[in-house]
Amino acid sequence: MTGSRFLLQTDGCNLLVDCGLFQGPKALRLKNRDSFPVPPSTIDKVLLTHAHIDHTGYIPKLCKDGFKGQIHSTHATAELCDILLRDSAYLQKEDADWANKKKFSRHKPAQPLYSAKDAIKALERFEPLHFGQNYFFNDNLRIKFKDSGHLLGSAFVEIKTTRDSRPRKILFTGDMGRASRPILNDPVQVYNVDYLVLESTYGNRLHETGNPLEQLTQVILESRERGGVLVIPAFSVGRTQTLLYVIRELEEQGKIPVMNVYVDSPMAVNATEVFERRIPDLDLDSRLAAIQGKKVFRPKRVAFCKERKQSKVINDVKSNAIIISASGMATGGRILHHLTRCLPDKKNTLLLIGYQAYGTRGRSILEGKLSVKIHGREVPINCTVANIDSFSGHADYEEILAWLMGFNRPPEKTFIVHGEASASASMAEKIRSQYGWDVVVPEEGASFDLDL
Repeated sequence: MTGSRFLLQTDGCNLLVDCGLFQGPKALRLKNRDSFPVPPSTIDKVLLTHAHIDHTGYIPKLCKDGFKGQIHSTHATAELCDILLRDSAYLQKEDADWANKKKFSRHKPAQPLYSAKDAIKALERFEPLHFGQNYFFNDNLRIKFKDSGHLLGSAFVEIKTTRDSRPRKILFTGDMGRASRPILNDPVQVYNVDYLVLESTYGNRLHETGNPLEQLTQVILESRERGGVLVIPAFSVGRTQTLLYVIRELEEQGKIPVMNVYVDSPMAVNATEVFERRIPDLDLDSRLAAIQGKKVFRPKRVAFCKERKQSKVINDVKSNAIIISASGMATGGRILHHLTRCLPDKKNTLLLIGYQAYGTRGRSILEGKLSVKIHGREVPINCTVANIDSFSGHADYEEILAWLMGFNRPPEKTFIVHGEASASASMAEKIRSQYGWDVVVPEEGASFDLDL
């Protein structure tokens, strides 16, 4: 489900599509400490679908271990990676320092996977491209990025080879977005590829049919009635900005009262600034709001907390406030301190918004556990736990099937990836039964010979 990495060897080039960190259960996280499956020095280029850490977070380690090539992404992805990779290094050091201080790590001392210096060196290797721009590695090999609608700057990676006037294409979807979601454009319709590498996060599930704005309104009003605080673990890049946009709209429409909104994540604060600079890349509604003079990501009483001292001030907030903090699955970061403080109090509300991967704290809480381990100790869960799935940035299986319907011919082979085993298997079977395509769910480490 995490740690997305695909190596395509074609036309004398070794192309790595995505270079993510493994997240979730400890057995997965330990894979980040393994040697890379091929020597990093043998990789010519890295191509990124989008900026999320499960697709980019291993890049500094790859460079540290010998990768010397260029990293290509969209411009927005490059800007977001500048934030995410620096923050990833910072959080790793912070978590290691905390583990050493509290003595709950097996490693003596605990060490981060890479340093801030490693992240900065890796960022020097980025050479961003525009959506739709043809980039030729040589006369026979071309790549192009197409908007996938998952995140600001997210892209389908289309790789085309041409020999003897015979074009062949392989497309990597990365994470596929959804139509008619706030802020982002709809995924571009692709129709003519020979091989497809397709994500399956929601391969066995459908999103809720309810209106996400109405659901969020209800959660906010009920939280205010209880008199506590509403805590929302949210990805710093993408989900946080969507929440800010929607909360502002609900305030303007008079559907919720104006409340103090705290964005407690340095990365989220910096990412919001990127979104504000990149409004021309967003959907029509966002651009219209900006033309009308609205600050689209700023509710009336929003406070952006970059410094630790600003974060600590939130500890004194006991009621009628919304705290948005990273990470979105409660795997690390400042959200852990807010959860430690807020979970035991029945007046508070925890809102889980979007996908919670197996093995994460968010998933454990969603499954109804009575307590969750944070920083080495069990924290009881007495607050109200709410869940809204409709804000997910991943297409569900019906949305994926509808997108596949737009293909003018079946790919010769479709590879189902980036999903829990049951989700991938279900997505594969749905495509076979609906369209009769040749579909494969590869094992980790599998390789295939393709006619490119």
